[in-house]
Parts: sequence; C-alpha cells; structure tokens
Amino acid sequence: MLLDALGWTATGVFSVSYLFRQPGVLRKIQAAAAVLWIAYGIAIHSAPVVVANLIVSIAAISTSLRATRSNDASGQPNAIGLEVKEGNEPGGKITK
Repeated sequence: MLLDALGWTATGVFSVSYLFRQPGVLRKIQAAAAVLWIAYGIAIHSAPVVVANLIVSIAAISTSLRATRSNDASGQPNAIGLEVKEGNEPGGKITK
C-alpha cells in the first residue's frame, strides 16, 4: 500500500510539472519526481526504474544548472525567473 502511494505520488508530481510554463521550474519538478521514482524503484528492486530515473534526474538537474549559468551571464531571466542586471558585476541588481 505504501509503495503504491509512493508510485502514484511520483506519477502525480511528474504530471503536474507540465502545468508550469517556465522551463527551469518544469525541470526542477521533473527532477524531484525522478527522485521519487528512484526511491520507488529501489523499494521494488527494479534496476530499470532506478537507472531510467537516474538518467532523467541528472539530465533535468544539469540542464537546469546550465540554463541558469548561461542566462545569468547574458542578463536574461534565469531558470528561476530572476533577471540579473548589469551582467555579473558586483553590485548588479537582481529583479523579479
């Protein structure tokens, strides 16, 4: 019963990620869902579930971090929706 709840929670979190418009938020929620799926896979002793979701979580986290770094340098909104003005100079203003 508890395992079923974990699996359904992972499914729900992953599904809800598609309701978010910002790609960075979507990736972070998908990474969280993948972690839940990894826990589920470990609990049911399913290597394919664990490995597949390790790949998903690593991809989601790495692309999120890469997007945040490249957008911070360009002054465009980053993955969490903040804009860094005046480049990466000390004293640069962060706005929402």
